Amino acid sequence: MNFRTLGMLALATGLTLSAISAFAQEPAVTTPAATEATATPATPAAPLKLSNKWRIKVREGANNTGTLLFRVTPDKGTATDIVVNIEKGRSENGVATDIKNTLKKALDPKVYHVETDDGEDVLVKKRKGPDYEVKLVESTLKGTRIYLDKE
Repeated sequence: MNFRTLGMLALATGLTLSAISAFAQEPAVTTPAATEATATPATPAAPLKLSNKWRIKVREGANNTGTLLFRVTPDKGTATDIVVNIEKGRSENGVATDIKNTLKKALDPKVYHVETDDGEDVLVKKRKGPDYEVKLVESTLKGTRIYLDKE
């Protein structure tokens, strides 16, 4: 026998003995408290970043078909989630146009004015009512970067 064979036999013996000792142990007793998830108190919502005018900057075109989820929340009001569908191959300006058109359809034109600026930026302005927050909640687009600025 060579050393390699002896080493393999020792390893096999060690594994067998550890498996046998694991079966010989008594099963662990679980208490109901140990298996239940502990409820943690909900964290308070972050304060809104309010403004009367928002700039949505679009950088780079869409490398895939995807969506952008925006949330518009007026001060002391109800949030509105807006999904913008973007097709693969849309240019930077095309993505901005899709955002503008979708926001215009979803938001009340008496309260908000939506326009593009320099082709690749979208401006959301308050016409009347409280200040509001615009937030990008989720993006499934690859390559396209979205930045939000208060103005």
